[in-house]
Amino acid sequence: MISKLKKVGKYTLYAAIALSSLTGNAQEKEVDFSYLDYNLPFEERVDILMDQMTLKEKISQMTNESKAIPRLQIPEYNWWNECLHGVARAGYATVFPQSITVAASFNTELLEEIGTVISDEARAKHHEFLRQNKRTIYTGLDFWSPNINIFRDPRWGRGHETYGEDPYLTGELATEFILGLQGNDAKYFKTIATSKHFAVHSGPEKLRHSFDVDVSDKDLYETYLPAFYKTIKDAKVYSVMGAYNRFRGESCSGHDFLLNQVLRDTWGFDGYVVSDCGAIRDIETGHHIANSKPEAAAIGVKGGCDLNCGSYYKSLGEAVEQGFITEDQIDVALRRILMARFKMGMFDPDEVVPFSKIPIGVVCSDANTSLARKAAQESIILLKNSNHLLPLSKSQIKKIAVIGPNADNWESLVGNYHGTPKNPVTFLTGIKNKVEPEIEVLYAEGSHLNDETLNLKPIPSVYLQTEDGRQGLDGAYYNNTQFAREPAFTRVDDKIDFSWQYAPVSKELIDTFSVRWKGYLVPPADGTYELGLLAKRGMSVKIEGKEISNGRGSIHHSKYATDRLQLVGGKKYAIAVEFYTDETNAQASLLWARPDQNLVDEAVAITKQADVAVVVVGLSQRLEGEGGDRTDISLPKEQEELIRAVKETGKPVVLVINAGSALAINWAKENIDAIVNVGYPGEEGGNALADVLWGDYNPAGRLPITYYQSLSELPDFQNYNMEGRTYRYYKGEPLYPFGYGLSYTTFAYSDLQVPSSVKAGDDIKVTVIVSNTGKLAGDEVVQLYITDKKGSTARPIRQLEGFKRIYLKAGESKTVEFTLTPRQLSMINKKTQRVIEPGTFDIYVGGEQPGFSGDNDASSTEVIKGSFKVLGYKRFDIK
Repeated sequence: MISKLKKVGKYTLYAAIALSSLTGNAQEKEVDFSYLDYNLPFEERVDILMDQMTLKEKISQMTNESKAIPRLQIPEYNWWNECLHGVARAGYATVFPQSITVAASFNTELLEEIGTVISDEARAKHHEFLRQNKRTIYTGLDFWSPNINIFRDPRWGRGHETYGEDPYLTGELATEFILGLQGNDAKYFKTIATSKHFAVHSGPEKLRHSFDVDVSDKDLYETYLPAFYKTIKDAKVYSVMGAYNRFRGESCSGHDFLLNQVLRDTWGFDGYVVSDCGAIRDIETGHHIANSKPEAAAIGVKGGCDLNCGSYYKSLGEAVEQGFITEDQIDVALRRILMARFKMGMFDPDEVVPFSKIPIGVVCSDANTSLARKAAQESIILLKNSNHLLPLSKSQIKKIAVIGPNADNWESLVGNYHGTPKNPVTFLTGIKNKVEPEIEVLYAEGSHLNDETLNLKPIPSVYLQTEDGRQGLDGAYYNNTQFAREPAFTRVDDKIDFSWQYAPVSKELIDTFSVRWKGYLVPPADGTYELGLLAKRGMSVKIEGKEISNGRGSIHHSKYATDRLQLVGGKKYAIAVEFYTDETNAQASLLWARPDQNLVDEAVAITKQADVAVVVVGLSQRLEGEGGDRTDISLPKEQEELIRAVKETGKPVVLVINAGSALAINWAKENIDAIVNVGYPGEEGGNALADVLWGDYNPAGRLPITYYQSLSELPDFQNYNMEGRTYRYYKGEPLYPFGYGLSYTTFAYSDLQVPSSVKAGDDIKVTVIVSNTGKLAGDEVVQLYITDKKGSTARPIRQLEGFKRIYLKAGESKTVEFTLTPRQLSMINKKTQRVIEPGTFDIYVGGEQPGFSGDNDASSTEVIKGSFKVLGYKRFDIK
């Protein structure tokens, strides 16, 4: 029985008779669909809906794979989505510089622009997915980004996902990024951002599922929590992800103190908390806090975690039966989850949700590509420039040697948690774009990343052969994932290197399909080859009938399944490759590398022919990333040997550091002519590097982390106390300090205006004049640091409390103003109170930290000093 209620817009609301029961006994109940009335307040709509849900139905909505409830017209929804520096894992998207890289821009406005573009593409993709009836993973509107943990130790593999080691910089950048993601509509979220991982989380990766962290209250409130507080207070971030580890004995994804007392009661957070994936399971199996799934699920919900990425919340029904939790407690979490879906407009018609009209053509648009290039330019850091080697001159160079394992590898542009760039520009390609045909560009790989991680590239079709002798492999495509029945079609594929986007493989094959390729692999020469697979979803390969893969390839984290084989040149090896997918935007690549022994010799040979060498070295997400930390911060020895060999030719050398964390490039600092840090610069990294090398863009990036000389200077990795870590507490001599970076021009500072004294609790206005004293226009990153000279407890050596990126023409001056708030002068005392004490503060303003040049040449900027006294005493809320 169905009865009409009323008409709202183009929709007519109905009440229906349905069978529903908590106990399983059927009973008739009228369904009230007035919750679909978009004129009602969200809170009232959620109440109407929840009042009609059974406990089983409620629980079905509390995991990342929220099930459809047809009788209530609730569609399925998968909450798992990523957009750390571009919409990730959902096909083509604009790929911006990795977080740690764009942090080097010290530009909050840029982060807001990037967030806005990402949310544009996210909305366009989401609605396109809905038009195709796709609701699987990576198709939604909530995103588990940004990662705002403090990069306290360079060994942490996931540090490049963060905005660096400083809580102030992290909070400022993350806030603007979140504002861009969530939009400014008064009613609806454009997307929902997630501040993660809450809290006190930064490795070791191998221990994250069982590790217990404890730090002083001082470190907790002055280092590990401020960025989270900032994003909640100023960006109104609507989602927070709990961390894997324990904090003071409790799981961070079921932590009453962190999630209920601090996050909600003290800070006023009104969004929802999601667990990291598998973190609720860890409560039982990793941390051994619970003895069963139902108990672990109850601990999670009661501890403040609303949504489970994983399956343990499916046991909440048993948890109720066993007395671990009540339905009312479950309702508290569910209400927050449903509010998020309503606020994203998921139950409302497109015509009333403003963001639903963003066209799919915005994805990878020219405007977005231009912003990616701008972001990469602003993120490049000039670390050294002896004798003004840079910028290079087209008129004085006839040949240039481009060398290195990352010089022509698009993977090295993107870091992790990335989308698929439509037209990635490698460093080699960017240089060619800039100078050919006026300058001849020579290229040599030079070395592999290290002796265990070779540079895998798609196997060219010339080395593949079908059964009847044609170039390529025979492919049979099936409209199921089991290679069952007859193939939908067959064809010869030139090579296996596919990224299937919105367009299906064919009209018969859209998402769920499988492929079987057969033929021969014919290597060009004798040697030890490494074969690899990169796949989204499952993939396996057999050579002469022997499987050499794990049958999965890569699912989420862009890691390769590989094996090494001794192959004979010219011999035909029977090869069989199988691939299947049940996800949107499938990927499949068959890759290889040969560990040649003469790579360095080739690099030296082309350097001798050239006028200058550009050597691109560093890391990739295969050497640093989720699940894997570093045990050494030196360059891999193969790359170090390459640099030295190229330098021995006597030719000028520009070293390009392509990595997401600190590297101890001690020898290079002393011996190489120019050093440029590009991080993981995104899809336009090659063009941006070329712009900087030839002076079409004047670099102004600054290090968001400290470059140390060795690990021996740092505390144990598992020690989370801040003493001896980051520029705020490290007392040694860094290789390059936080905040450091050079320019092709020079800047001077004058007329620093600071009040001589202020009353505790008052704002402090600071002004300074910044002048471009060089011959080129360029950006300057003005940085303000304070040092508390008489704090009653250990204070940072200095701390960043203001920064602005400004553009100055040659000879131009500008007045820059900062306002220091009382909170910025406060400290956590021995009683765990936030206070301002009377005393004297030194204040430093300049283009870097005071006391460092970090280069053999004079720095391109300066720092000036002032001081002020704080009169009186003031206590604040602990926030």
